[in-house]
Amino acid sequence: MNGIEPGRIETGKAEAGKSRDAVTVRQTLEFAVVWVFVTLLGVLPRGVARGLGAGVGWVAYRLLGRLRRVGERNLVLAFPEKGAVEREAILRKAYRNLGWLLAEFCVMKRYTAERASEFIRYEGLENYVKARDKGKGVLVLTGHLGAWELSSFYHSLMGMPMGMVIRRLDNPMVDAYVNSIRCLHGNRVIHKDDFARGLIASMRAGETVGILMDTNMTPPQGVFVPFFGVLACSASGMARVAQKTGAAVVPGFLLWSEQEGRYVLRFGEEIEMVRSENTEMDSTLNTALFTAVLERSIREYPEQWLWMHRRWKTRPAGEAGIY
Repeated sequence: MNGIEPGRIETGKAEAGKSRDAVTVRQTLEFAVVWVFVTLLGVLPRGVARGLGAGVGWVAYRLLGRLRRVGERNLVLAFPEKGAVEREAILRKAYRNLGWLLAEFCVMKRYTAERASEFIRYEGLENYVKARDKGKGVLVLTGHLGAWELSSFYHSLMGMPMGMVIRRLDNPMVDAYVNSIRCLHGNRVIHKDDFARGLIASMRAGETVGILMDTNMTPPQGVFVPFFGVLACSASGMARVAQKTGAAVVPGFLLWSEQEGRYVLRFGEEIEMVRSENTEMDSTLNTALFTAVLERSIREYPEQWLWMHRRWKTRPAGEAGIY
């Protein structure tokens, strides 16, 4: 499927005690499970698929204790002022949101611009257009908040395809399949192992690239900046590329509105960056600025963030681990 021949997939590295054929069989089986799951959920009406997705989220919350405990720890760090009951309610809704996102991903290859616009609307699109029309490229500052997979897909459906910086999935067959859905309407992927070169080229061509900037990093790719009042090692690449190319940085999130019963793709105003002769200090200050923008959005919609990620795993030298 999609040009992949299962028998010719290579893993890139052999596992101790296992033959390459055995690894290939495992990858093929994993791919088969993913393909069947996405296909079966994808033929269902959207409402039914979202209901099943929410059910998958509930099961994950109940059964995956290690991830749940990470989420609980993160919520204590981020919201020490909230009670245990309130934090638990946030985490349960975060799992529901993740289930909804899973369902949307399975169904979205059937979406047309007209169909998707029934349950998605723009807010602040003029902020994006103004930044784009400067011609120096746009870096969309985003994170694992709301429906991040659906956001870039909808933007491409509306005639504005973009690049996406992603990490390769461990299974190359699943990776290719997932990317084939992401890129149905002109989007393209930029892998993290080609991050700097691909991003700079995109900005010089005046293109748009979205970056999920809320994951744990390690030095030197990451610098320590405050996140919910706790130092977090955060990717500085976006700041460095923006400083080098003059690209505009615009926050963008696709968020579920309970009041409207639909998603809202919100673009904020272009972020005014710190610029001086000390580029190293500027990159840290701008990374802190971007992280603060992310934090404000997460505080507004805490039930839609991926709390199960070990965001504060990397610690400054000499500091004890959090998890």
